[in-house]
This record gives sequence, C-alpha cells and structure tokens, in this order.
Amino acid sequence: MSIKLINIGFGNIVSANRIISIVSPESAPIKRIMQEARDRNMLVDATYGRRTRAVIVTDSDHVILSAVQPETVAQRLSTKDENGEED
Repeated sequence: MSIKLINIGFGNIVSANRIISIVSPESAPIKRIMQEARDRNMLVDATYGRRTRAVIVTDSDHVILSAVQPETVAQRLSTKDENGEED
C-alpha cells in the first residue's frame, strides 16, 4: 500500500488514505464535532487564520480545518486517484 498525500492548502499535506470525510463547517453537528475535537486536543487548524471552508475527519479521530473548499479537496483527491496511482 503506497502513501498518497493531498494538499489541503498553504503547503499543508494530509495522508489521503486516512481521510474519512470532507465536509462543510456550516452545520451545527459539524460545529459540535469541531468543538469536541478541540476539547480532546485532536483539532488541527491548517487555515492560517483564514475562514474555515472544509473540515476533514480522519480515521484516527483527528479533525483538520482547511481554508480550501471541500469540492477542491475532493477534486484533488480524485485527481490523485486518476493519475494511475494504484491502491
């Protein structure tokens, strides 16, 4: 199994194999998930002070905040898969 990395903005990179979901931070349940992760010290803020546009949940229960749109992150993930990368 090879390690696939995905750029989530501003030079920050996440292992694509560990991503469970990429969601928008607008809804109350996602805001709760973000607050619970902050309380457990499992929140990674990769926004560089900008507005949070995507919340990435990983299989290790880490929650990563990104200033890139969820659609953009998902497109980067699918583009990585289409480039002939094997699972």
